[in-house]
Amino acid sequence: MKQWLKDAVFYEIYPQSFYDTNGDGIGDLQGIIAKLDYIRDLGCNALWINPCFDSPFKDAGYDVRDYKKIAPRYGTNEDAAALFRAAHEKGIRVLFDLVPGHTSEEHPWFKASCKPGHNEYSDRFIWTDSCFASGDGMPFIGGETERNGTYILNFFKCQPALNYGYGKINEKWQKPTDDPACVATVEAMKDVMRFWLDMGCDGFRVDMASSLVKNDTKNKKYTCKIWRNIRDMLDVEYPEAALIAEWNGPRMSLKNGFDMDFYLNWQGNGYSWLMRNYDGAMDSNPHNIGKAYFCKNSGTGIDKFLDEYLPAYKATHKDGLWCFITCNHDTIRPSAGLTTDELRLAYATIFTLPGAPFVYYGDEIGMRYLPLPTKEGGYFRTGSRTPMQWDDTANHGFSTADAQDIYLPVDTAADAPTVAAQADDPDSLLNSVKSLLAFRHAHADLNADAPFKVLYAPKAKDDYRPFVWQRGDLICAVNPAGVSIELPLELAEDLKIQYTIGKAEIVNDTLSLGAQSFAILG
Repeated sequence: MKQWLKDAVFYEIYPQSFYDTNGDGIGDLQGIIAKLDYIRDLGCNALWINPCFDSPFKDAGYDVRDYKKIAPRYGTNEDAAALFRAAHEKGIRVLFDLVPGHTSEEHPWFKASCKPGHNEYSDRFIWTDSCFASGDGMPFIGGETERNGTYILNFFKCQPALNYGYGKINEKWQKPTDDPACVATVEAMKDVMRFWLDMGCDGFRVDMASSLVKNDTKNKKYTCKIWRNIRDMLDVEYPEAALIAEWNGPRMSLKNGFDMDFYLNWQGNGYSWLMRNYDGAMDSNPHNIGKAYFCKNSGTGIDKFLDEYLPAYKATHKDGLWCFITCNHDTIRPSAGLTTDELRLAYATIFTLPGAPFVYYGDEIGMRYLPLPTKEGGYFRTGSRTPMQWDDTANHGFSTADAQDIYLPVDTAADAPTVAAQADDPDSLLNSVKSLLAFRHAHADLNADAPFKVLYAPKAKDDYRPFVWQRGDLICAVNPAGVSIELPLELAEDLKIQYTIGKAEIVNDTLSLGAQSFAILG
């Protein structure tokens, strides 16, 4: 693992919505540069920036038209180079979002592949051999090109799948992964990575990293081989470059080239039980029924989380980092179901568990999820992508554009949280996040790869739902319930309380935790 990842805390930025410096209503790279001091002072020393490459934005930039060009709405390639320089001067690393599985239908590669006959890009995408052929179980489009074939999609119509080959071949138009055309696709993606790494980028978050090879095996044998190949290149040419997978499969990702993987919110999984557990599908009107562990009155025990997390952690912690997020651009904001007090405890827990934590912009002030019409393919996710709320000026300080011209509407509620309002309030969520991250950075026992051990995690009974874990020589304990509890732990005599949220005290070698409280002992 890269040394710099041990103390890394990431801040995810959806660039459209972070800070607009030219008054066009859309955030830009210069806006990120302008807010680097804020990010550093928050306690984050690394960035993950959602796709900022040239795109028609039918899927918010996840439909790339040119991998080597910054989208004009965000600035220029020179602005990207300036961002890398400015961030590095402040001790901040920068990861770009790489979308290797598909391009936009407007990408020059795809336009060339649509032509009849054969050229360099004919097999860069997955094509059948007939204008009436189906996609062998995958979505496909036909009748829109001169080429006598249909092409395979990954998601939306605008996202033709790049050709990395097939694990199991059922049709004569499907190619094995070692076919020269499929190898050329891998080499083209390496070329894209080199372009940005040479400019100063520190690595990539990889979109849908598990989905490259079609008809792959259950354990993604062929896709994993591609990522090992890419990691071999990086280790030789860019040994400090980091890769984080959008996979939620640490047993595969961390053993096959990735430094990090995300623990993603999937309905009913361990992370969902910890932070969300929304009732039903995540649509434009999500409803949290209060069953997440951190909900004060849920009655849910920590076992709902640990039963899934612990086996995966034990199997993979020597290979890399399985990382917690407060949220991301695809997930409903945690404030939709957790109060400020509950958020404080949730953040305290995920910031002190193993891995490098990721803070989604605005979560540090408790920005709300807003039910909004879809924008740029966002659908239910659109409400988690609204402009950052900096202050109480027009558009909450995000942009000087007219309100009707900004990327998405801001939260207009009278009590909408802002950075300015919380900065001077010692009891604010913002200052809780700052103090938590400062404590983390000051203690190597909370490094991403520091030892981890569960000390106490009883099955839930009434309101008795504590969780106690050890990181190095530190002991962390949380009580999300609305009643005080005592923990029957054998505590070393020299242990002292180092950090608290709520009330905590040691009485006769017994740790007493007040309602909705958190403590670190050392």
